[in-house]
Amino acid sequence: MSNKQKNNVISWAWTVALAVIGFICIYPFLFMLSSSFKISGDVLSKPMQLIPNPIIFSNFSDLFGDPYYDFGQWYINTIVMTGATILIKVFIVTITAYAFSKIHFKGRDVIFLVLLTSLMIPGDIMLIPRYIIFKQLHILDTMWALVLPATFDIYFVFMIRQAFIGIPESISEAAKIDGCKHFQIYYRIILPLAKPSIVTMILFTFVWSWNDYMGPYIFISSLEKQMLSVGIKLFTEGTVTDPALQMAAATLVLVPVLALFLFSQKYFVEGSTSGAVKG
Repeated sequence: MSNKQKNNVISWAWTVALAVIGFICIYPFLFMLSSSFKISGDVLSKPMQLIPNPIIFSNFSDLFGDPYYDFGQWYINTIVMTGATILIKVFIVTITAYAFSKIHFKGRDVIFLVLLTSLMIPGDIMLIPRYIIFKQLHILDTMWALVLPATFDIYFVFMIRQAFIGIPESISEAAKIDGCKHFQIYYRIILPLAKPSIVTMILFTFVWSWNDYMGPYIFISSLEKQMLSVGIKLFTEGTVTDPALQMAAATLVLVPVLALFLFSQKYFVEGSTSGAVKG
């Protein structure tokens, strides 16, 4: 066997091996998607049957027709909470990053270093203090108990700051000469040039807020105000569980995340690498 043939055999062997590994990794997703179109009895009895027989769509309609578990309201609650988090967070994080990258004031680097040290504080130990503070502010059992802690994220302040530092100072100086104030420079010049990093932050924020389980579980007590992540778990707490209904719910929860990533993956790659070696 020639070297070329040996290389072809090795290449095909690696291709098959990676295809098998890839199928194993993606199988849980395929199982979830397939099960959402099965009758409940076939989900666990025929787990390897990826093409349902018969294919039914009633699982999705049953989700929104349940008299006790208001899946539609949970969906709306999660959309509103996630949207509010993204809007407020984008403004707070970017305006803070602009201040630490483009405005020179006394103690700027020391203050930023102090903020960076907060990354070393485990989030779980802040749950009890947050609960007490939110109770005093009378925002328990509201979406603001989930939105406010997520709006200031020092990790993304650092990431966006690095992207802003990569924008030449000459652009800002030229804008100042033309009479632009700091907010005009921030809004009209800096933000558009840092779009990949901002889109990356939006993508991560969407995924984290959309899939957050601990926050809604602890801070939201009313069933009608609950979020999807906790709501899906409630489907398993009855005397009779419906696995097909659970898989349909999980599919509907995952669809927005996949859609957002598919449409923004270009910016995601650019934003994840931009500013990586800038200081």
